[in-house]
Amino acid sequence: MNQTRNFLLFALLAVAYMLFTAWQKDYAPQPPASTTSTTSTQATASSVDGSVPGDIPTATTSATTAEAAKISPQGTHAAPARSVLIPVDTDVLHLLVDTRGGSLVRADLLAYPQTAPTRKDPNPPPTMLLSNDPAHYFVAQNGLVSSSDTAAQDQPNHLALFQSEKPRYAMAAGQNELQVELSWHDAAGLKVTKTYTFKRGSYVVGLSQRIENSGGQPWQGNAYQQLQRVAPPKASSWFSHYTDPEQRSFVGAAWYTGEKFEKLEFKNFSDNKDALDSQIKGGWAAMLRLYFVTAWIPPANQTDHYVTQTLDPDSANPRYLIRTVGPSLNVAPGQSLTSQARLYLGPNVQGTLGAIAPGLDLTIDYGMFKVIAVPMHWILSQFHAIAKNWGVAIILLVLLIKGLTWKLTAMQYRSSARMRKLAPRIQALKERYGDDKQKMQQATMELYKKEKVNPMGGCLPVLITMPVFYGLFFVLEYSLELRHAPFLWIPDLSAPDPLYILPIIYAIVMFGTQWLNPAAAGMDPTQAKMMKVMPLLFTVMFAFFPAGLCLYYAVNGLVGLGQQWWVTHHIDRAAPLTTD
Repeated sequence: MNQTRNFLLFALLAVAYMLFTAWQKDYAPQPPASTTSTTSTQATASSVDGSVPGDIPTATTSATTAEAAKISPQGTHAAPARSVLIPVDTDVLHLLVDTRGGSLVRADLLAYPQTAPTRKDPNPPPTMLLSNDPAHYFVAQNGLVSSSDTAAQDQPNHLALFQSEKPRYAMAAGQNELQVELSWHDAAGLKVTKTYTFKRGSYVVGLSQRIENSGGQPWQGNAYQQLQRVAPPKASSWFSHYTDPEQRSFVGAAWYTGEKFEKLEFKNFSDNKDALDSQIKGGWAAMLRLYFVTAWIPPANQTDHYVTQTLDPDSANPRYLIRTVGPSLNVAPGQSLTSQARLYLGPNVQGTLGAIAPGLDLTIDYGMFKVIAVPMHWILSQFHAIAKNWGVAIILLVLLIKGLTWKLTAMQYRSSARMRKLAPRIQALKERYGDDKQKMQQATMELYKKEKVNPMGGCLPVLITMPVFYGLFFVLEYSLELRHAPFLWIPDLSAPDPLYILPIIYAIVMFGTQWLNPAAAGMDPTQAKMMKVMPLLFTVMFAFFPAGLCLYYAVNGLVGLGQQWWVTHHIDRAAPLTTD
């Protein structure tokens, strides 16, 4: 079977899938807005610090009570004083901590620039993961809520005003740990000390909230952590969506139940059957974007209440929230207690996240092609360790796969060459039987049997190639290591080839393949014409694929073309097939 014709099938499937995905994102009907308390008249009242109504949880006296993380109707209040942004610098992070609640409102990943370095811009700005910019709002919040009748503005939640001992913090040379302390107290004798702990080279931030009760009444409440963000801006056109991997990738909430990894797109947050509302032990709650993850990780032995909510859903830019609320805390007069949690905000590096928290490595979601993509990524990593370049590693992967499938592809090329050799005789049969398709088909099958030619002999290599293509596509699309990885003239193997050299090389390979496999006798004229324009169609399609994927198939095609020429050359020089 002609290799180009077989490859056409999966190419059309790939294009159809991408078109359907793009259409779904841009034009699919949105679910109706939730009618919970988050869609009430509170939507018009917003506090001056950037919060929105209903973003404070209600405390509970029992960790198993379903009301533990419901939205509080008292989430609206005015800030009593201005907050201050405290800069915090480590060797891998630049952050801003807002004294309003001690929230993390800005996080820059210093080792990961937004764009690939170029001659014009050799030092692009770092990737911004968290932001308090309303258009890209994404913050990590935490706090404590009381089960008493205390008003929300008088509790140490994420809207309370904390105090910092220093105006900024920076990890000094040789310093392995940096602690940032924020404190809050009330007139009743309750003091809360919130401490962030940063370690050198780590994207894991430790959080402790120490509660000291020097008053005369016991304090009871809950600790909570939450991520709150708006949906990223949509692409201005379908073309931008198709060419931008950030637009194609999943963006939304994710969580781990201790056994299962779950995801929820922002458009489904208001759907009650998809919304999260569960008691989970040993899990985590995250927001995902391409290459990066932000996740609150409660203690593994603690059962928290996890919820997702849509805040201010009737606005032009609603906010999406995922929250964990811990078990009930009781602090008697004269006693103290500390609540712990961790926050991961950093790169989605395969093979490292599982050591931070069980299941966190699942945020690199290859979907149904995981069984192929994961080992392929591992092999690529081994080749990279040897070659020190991801482009060379991809070429080595091509050679490995071609070596493993050499006999299968040789069988395919022999089948194609023998079919080509039979083409004149098949044409003669067509002239003999004219429009009698049944006799034509019967005579053709007898000819195949007599000459021991299997017209389906080339299908097996194609069936192997298709899942490899998809597996590699997801590896190149989602693997952070290939982001901004250069190769010769290509600055970023995860982005399209800027000079379109690889798509053109692949088109030349397809023309060469067609030359070695001319249209079979009896092929439908429309199909024959379509096959002639296939190289041009593939050039356009591959122009928007990741350059690493184009590199793989350009090299794979060149090696395959050489092998096919060699096999065809030997078939042509062999003794002629028998004649009737």
